[in-house]
Amino acid sequence: MGSRVQRIRALVWFVLWASGVVNPSTVLLGQEEELMSGFTGFHFLSIEKSCLFLLKEQASHPDVLEADAKQIAEMARQTFDTDGPLLVVASGRDTIPVSSAIKHLAPENVFVVQIQHPRSHLNRFDLVITPLHDYYPLTPEGQGQIPWFLRRWITPREPPGSNVVLTVGALHQADFTALRNAASAWHAELAPLPRPLLVVNIGGPARNCSYGVDLGKRLAAMLQNVLWSCGCVRISFSRRTPEKLSRILMKEFGTNPKVYIWDGEGCNPHMGHLACADAFVITADSVSMLSEACSTGKPVYVIGAEHCTWKFADFQNSLQERGVVRPFTGKEDMFKSWSYTPLNDTAEAASRVKMALAERGWSI
Repeated sequence: MGSRVQRIRALVWFVLWASGVVNPSTVLLGQEEELMSGFTGFHFLSIEKSCLFLLKEQASHPDVLEADAKQIAEMARQTFDTDGPLLVVASGRDTIPVSSAIKHLAPENVFVVQIQHPRSHLNRFDLVITPLHDYYPLTPEGQGQIPWFLRRWITPREPPGSNVVLTVGALHQADFTALRNAASAWHAELAPLPRPLLVVNIGGPARNCSYGVDLGKRLAAMLQNVLWSCGCVRISFSRRTPEKLSRILMKEFGTNPKVYIWDGEGCNPHMGHLACADAFVITADSVSMLSEACSTGKPVYVIGAEHCTWKFADFQNSLQERGVVRPFTGKEDMFKSWSYTPLNDTAEAASRVKMALAERGWSI
């Protein structure tokens, strides 16, 4: 293409890491889905099924190249003059070998964005998008928790460079447009409900946020205490919620007319809840659920933050310092709302990608 300003053609392939840092329910690949809400103007190849399904079932689609670095790099080189550079966006540490290989094989023909910290050799990518708490090991508090003989093995070992985009939380699709669409889609079911509507999202214990049934009992008691100030309560469990914990909530509220518990059947109301809730109570283990709720500007109460350790405790502290969450005490009056500046990580990260592309003489 004669001009230095070239249009970006985007190839998106996602292999989600099973650690839970990236929640498959929040990163969907579909014909009408964008990778991230802030990437307005990016063209994504049509993908009719999620990559998880494609990989598991070895399904094929004419627009999808399986994660073959040589094949993708060769395509980027062959089509560069006619279509411009190829934007490769990869998420999860399992994708690092492929995305870095693509950059190595076609450095002048691709722009590679890696989501989640790749641990080392960040110069393999054009941009790395990662949460600030991934750099907790470099803080004095983090260093104090690492035995000296292990420090050389803990990553990252260097401060973020110019090609690192730091976010507060996880990237997700719960932007203004998505929430507006969800509010419309769920209007018939959620709009008539008495207010305030309190949504309770329950995750499950994780390595750095471990808890048991005691948290379920405490949550049940606290919800009973605030129930008087709620028009209704809607509770959702995740796939990681232990059955023992969910049974506690089912037993306590299963017959309460003010409480609805989603049983996992039918359409997932998660986006509708984000759009229509007046306030949230969320377990501390889920960076994803907290990041989504904190992008709404509505009150977010956290239960179980005291169980978080290491960088996840740092994440909880950062949310509280920003005033976007408060501890759930069971003494709240849900009629009394409060506000904050919503997190806007996805749009801000997308803006940084566009700026980096512009520095290369490319545009969207």
